[in-house]
Amino acid sequence: ILGSKSLKNFCITWIMVCIALCVILPCQLLLRNQDQSTVIEGNNNSLDMIEMSGFICGYISCVFYLGSRFPQLYKNFRRRSTEGTSYLLFALAMMGNCTYGLSLVLKMPATESFRALYFLHHLPWLIGSFGVLFLDIFVS
Repeated sequence: ILGSKSLKNFCITWIMVCIALCVILPCQLLLRNQDQSTVIEGNNNSLDMIEMSGFICGYISCVFYLGSRFPQLYKNFRRRSTEGTSYLLFALAMMGNCTYGLSLVLKMPATESFRALYFLHHLPWLIGSFGVLFLDIFVS
């Protein structure tokens, strides 16, 4: 049962890391946006706040989405069985996450200078889709 305790500790650590990312990354984005713009018009400021709200929602969604797989992993590990798991659900979810993540990657701009910004703007959704795909491999 030592393995069960370490899996539980891993789950708690993972959740704490995700929560930290949800706080740190949007704050860094906000600071980066403030450093880059010396003059902010009223309309641009409200747009930045709307964009920042989208990032925050994306990171919160990422944490919940990734966290949704840990109860199933924990239950399978504790029972030492995958009995009762709907493999069709996980297969379809894996295909959906794979195609969603690939759509974000394939839509990446051709220009090198825009790639980093694009990647940063889509990071929570990339982590969510490919992270859950990775966890679903362990569930199945």
